[in-house]
Amino acid sequence: MATIKDIADRLGISVSTVSKGLNGASDISESLRQTVLDTAVELGYTTKQMRGKARKKLCIFVENMEYETPEQFGYDIILGFRQFAFREDYEVTVTPITPVFQATEKYDTYMLKNGYVGAFHLGLALQDDWMTHFQSTAIPTVLLDNNIKKNPAVSYIGTDSFEGIDDAIEHLTSLGHRRIGLINGSRHSFICDQRRQAYIDSMTAHNLPFSEETMPYGYFVPEAAKPHVGNLLSMGITAILCGNDLIASGVIDECSALGYRVPEDVSVIGFDDIPMSDKLTPPLTTIRQDRIELGKCGFYALNSQINNVSISRTLLRPRLIVRGSTGSVKT
Repeated sequence: MATIKDIADRLGISVSTVSKGLNGASDISESLRQTVLDTAVELGYTTKQMRGKARKKLCIFVENMEYETPEQFGYDIILGFRQFAFREDYEVTVTPITPVFQATEKYDTYMLKNGYVGAFHLGLALQDDWMTHFQSTAIPTVLLDNNIKKNPAVSYIGTDSFEGIDDAIEHLTSLGHRRIGLINGSRHSFICDQRRQAYIDSMTAHNLPFSEETMPYGYFVPEAAKPHVGNLLSMGITAILCGNDLIASGVIDECSALGYRVPEDVSVIGFDDIPMSDKLTPPLTTIRQDRIELGKCGFYALNSQINNVSISRTLLRPRLIVRGSTGSVKT
C-alpha cells in the first residue's frame, strides 16, 4: 500500500505538503492539491479514515478491454474516473466480467446486493445480456461507446468518431489520396458501427469511391489486418484507416511482409493514440482519444445521474496526431 512518502517522492515535494493536499489545507494552491490527490489515486493511497468508514460505492465493469498497465487502452480511462471519484469520496471497485457472468447475474440484483450506487461500463458488446437489462434499469449507469435510448438512468460517453474520421480523411485527401479503405473492429459493436458510418459519411462528402469491400470488419488486435490488407491493396487502395492502433500496427507489419512501404506506397492511420503508437516504425498517424478525460467524463456523467441530473450523451473532441505513417500518394 502506498504511503505519503511515496506520493512525495513521486512529485518531488515534501511529506508535509502532501499531507496538506490530502487534508484540504488552505495554504497550498488548488492545482497542487489536485495533483496530490490524483497521484494518491494513481499509487493506490488511502487514509485510515477512508478505510474505517462506510463510503459510497461505485463499480467499473470491464469486458473485452485490457486495463492493468499504462500501455493498455483502459488504464487511463479507469485512472481518470478514479481520480475524480476520489475527490467526491467514492469507493471504486473494478470488476472484469464476461458474457457468461452476465447470463448468470441480473444487473440490478448484482448492484443492489453489493451496495453499488452506480456503475461505469467499458467494452460491452451489443449482444451482451446486460445491454437488455440497461433498457429498464433505474440504477445510475454510464456506458463507454454504447447507447441506450430513452432510459433517463443510463448515459453514453465517448469520443466523436464522425469528427475524427472526417479529420483523417481530410488529411489523406490533402496528400492526394482518393482510394481509402477502413479495417474496422468487431461486428456487434456500437462504436464500430459508428466508425463505419463516419467513414461512409466522410467518403460521400468528399466524393470518394467506396464499397462494402473497402470497409471490412476485423477485431481490435494486430492479427485482424492480415486477412484484409492484401485484398485492399489489390483494389488500388493507397491509404488505410484502422479501427484502433493495434489494427494499424498489424497493417504496417502486413504491408512490409507484402513488400509495400509505409508511407511511400501506403499511408496508415490508427485510432486512439495508445502509448505504443509513436514507437512504431514508422511512428503512427492516429486519431487521439484523451482517455484520462474520458474517465473523468464517465465519473461526471455518473455523479450527475446519481444526483438526478439525467444526461443523454457526452462526446469528447478527437485530435488528429500526424506522424510518419502518412505521406503523399505515390504517382
